[in-house]
Amino acid sequence: MTPKTQTRQRSGRERERDLARLATRQHGVVARRQLLAFGFGDEAIKLRLDAMRLHAVHREVFAVGHSRIAEAGRRWAAALAYGDEALLSHRSAAALWGLTRQRPGLIDITAPLGRQGVDRRAGIFVHRGRLHPEDRAERGGLPVTTVARTLFDMAEFVALTQLESAWEEANRLGLLDLRAMERVVERGYGRRALRPTRRLLAEARAPETTRSPLEDDFARFCRTHELPPPVFNTTVLGREVDAQWPDRRLIVELDGFAYHRHRAAFERDRARDAALQVAGYRTIRITHRRLHSETSTVAGELRHLLAANPESS
Repeated sequence: MTPKTQTRQRSGRERERDLARLATRQHGVVARRQLLAFGFGDEAIKLRLDAMRLHAVHREVFAVGHSRIAEAGRRWAAALAYGDEALLSHRSAAALWGLTRQRPGLIDITAPLGRQGVDRRAGIFVHRGRLHPEDRAERGGLPVTTVARTLFDMAEFVALTQLESAWEEANRLGLLDLRAMERVVERGYGRRALRPTRRLLAEARAPETTRSPLEDDFARFCRTHELPPPVFNTTVLGREVDAQWPDRRLIVELDGFAYHRHRAAFERDRARDAALQVAGYRTIRITHRRLHSETSTVAGELRHLLAANPESS
């Protein structure tokens, strides 16, 4: 065997090892450009396709050795299909970061150029837009939008309650970076995501003042129904109230079921409500049941009371 033949065989073995390592890292898929970089020519790629050592997943993306790939492989294939600048994004990125459950079906990809929409052949939803270097991250080696960019992008596609849940999970996991969120907002001029993101940023920056799950629910209720944020656990006429809008002289008392089972507490509350009314304050009592079962009615009542002139009420 000549030295030239030995070198060629050794190079071939090295290429195969490189391919095997790359396919392992990328959960069984590779892109044509990666194969070319390893030294596999177009003819070598065609021979591997004919021999079923490669299987087409998307245009220019192949599964190595078998045609069935798991969800992680589908994510990799989707990202590879749109070039080196493409990132897993939106709800798919949120699932990868652990902020939401995995969404079956379409995989979200953000790429910088071209037409936006569903690639029905590939099962991918392609989002087109600018990607700042700060928006890029990796998760298990997979190129993905940062948590901050992911949350911002989600704000245009999910309900506020779902977005809040993702924010809360990011915070619980220690992944919520408020300064990074602010920088994403600064770069997001004209995006529909600005309004809900700014609201959640303001909430995150505000001090935690609630003392019970029902008060937490009411704070969330006000955000969902776009009511002005009340202040919690403040003192009026020497007694603490659950929530109030001081400029509107409107007080909300939040009553759980157990509160109504104590007669003396019931009587004290009514006496206090009367004293507050004499002093020019309006009090509305909201039970746990009404807050969760009559949401539209309660929101309408509060909106009406907040719009009314307290001097004429």
